[in-house]
Amino acid sequence: MKIGELAAVSATSIETIRYYERENLLPAPARTQGNFRVYEAPHLERLQFIRYCRSLDMSLDEVRVLLRVKDAPAQDCANVDALIDAHIEHVSTRIEELRSLEKELKALRQQCCGPRNGDPCGILTGLAIAAQEPGAGARAHSHIR
Repeated sequence: MKIGELAAVSATSIETIRYYERENLLPAPARTQGNFRVYEAPHLERLQFIRYCRSLDMSLDEVRVLLRVKDAPAQDCANVDALIDAHIEHVSTRIEELRSLEKELKALRQQCCGPRNGDPCGILTGLAIAAQEPGAGARAHSHIR
């Protein structure tokens, strides 16, 4: 299949497919005489594997480790266990950060009781005050990924 067909079947953009090729996550496909990429079933399977791992919020480096083990099934998979354990810890930490973010946003939302003419917006006032607190920038960056 051509790259457009692979993109459609896998619900992946053409640019993402090309990116995964550049990152050596997907092997280079064969080319036709007209220099079109020709993908086969193993490309689709690998792309689906990569996409599923990414949907689990795994980094490209984590996916690379998994693919190396997948490509060498006789290899010990202890590093896969360690990778998943570390990823679970990362997800748990991220959940805690998101709960903290939710709590902050809910507290901020309570500072506004609806539109008021002439009065400053409670949310904007709260944001301006919080932005001046020491460590506010570091806290903001921990929520942005």
